[in-house]
Amino acid sequence: MRRYRVAIVERSEIIGEGLRSTLGGSASISVVGIYDSVASVETLASSCSVDVVVMSLALGHQLESSSIQGAVPLIGIQSYAAEEATIRRFSSVVSIYASAEEIIKAIGEACEQPQEHNYTESHELSERERDVLVLVARGPTNKEITSELHISPH
Repeated sequence: MRRYRVAIVERSEIIGEGLRSTLGGSASISVVGIYDSVASVETLASSCSVDVVVMSLALGHQLESSSIQGAVPLIGIQSYAAEEATIRRFSSVVSIYASAEEIIKAIGEACEQPQEHNYTESHELSERERDVLVLVARGPTNKEITSELHISPH
């Protein structure tokens, strides 16, 4: 069984220690430390000393000037309704009310998925992509869709 090295970024000592206690009970998790800012874990991330960072969405603004985004998966702990732009910075987001099992599952999935699948880029569709999506949802074959939209089936 793989053991994931987790850094926790949280300003609240109570929440940080609660996460450490919750995650530390798992055989697949090793908490390397609790940090109060993203900048304090950048060196760990760049040196591959951590596999994933678990942090509060409230600290998401610190990612704007950080090199950590894309270096390791980021799991956001959500305690409020956050803007979509903030949520997109994270590989996964779990509620502060999530069980230990849910958080551990999110960590495992984030560590195992390729980094290029993180939600750091826009997922808006172009008008043409929406046209194709609407037709796909209606159920015609690819050949019928390409004929209707006058595009190549390739």
